[in-house]
Amino acid sequence: MARPKIYSIRLTDDERTKLNKAIKNKTTCKTVLKRCQILRDLDETKGCRLTHAQIAHTYAVCPATVSNLIRDYVNKGIDSIIRYNISPNSAASRRKADGRAEAKLIQIACGPAPDGHSRWTLQLLEEKTRVELETPISRETIRRVLKKTNSSLIGTTTGASHQRKTRHL
Repeated sequence: MARPKIYSIRLTDDERTKLNKAIKNKTTCKTVLKRCQILRDLDETKGCRLTHAQIAHTYAVCPATVSNLIRDYVNKGIDSIIRYNISPNSAASRRKADGRAEAKLIQIACGPAPDGHSRWTLQLLEEKTRVELETPISRETIRRVLKKTNSSLIGTTTGASHQRKTRHL
């Protein structure tokens, strides 16, 4: 026996307009777009009644996502669905180097090495970025940025450890 519905979704004309506007906006992120589409399909005044499992299957989300979306709409309103809140613990919000800082770092690393050195090291790059950038960037962030670009600009690895050993029979 199925559980009875706890919440029923009845969108007003104003809410439906907000949802359609968010769906048609080309800058809307995928998460918000999917939320709006799910909420629009859950509207009982529309007449098309799909189960939560059918909607979850249609939009390739977990059924708990549909339930959470309904709960958020009922408790917080339509604005909580349309707005995308990034968690302060997410990787995007903890990012230390934005695109401009990364570009400046790569520009420095591709430039000539400082006097008395044959190549850039992480420590040298850290010192140079402290002078040139507004926000200090740690060695680990510098390493990640350069690794992301598949750069071999830094002499932190030895060639022998990265060589592939082949076995001859």
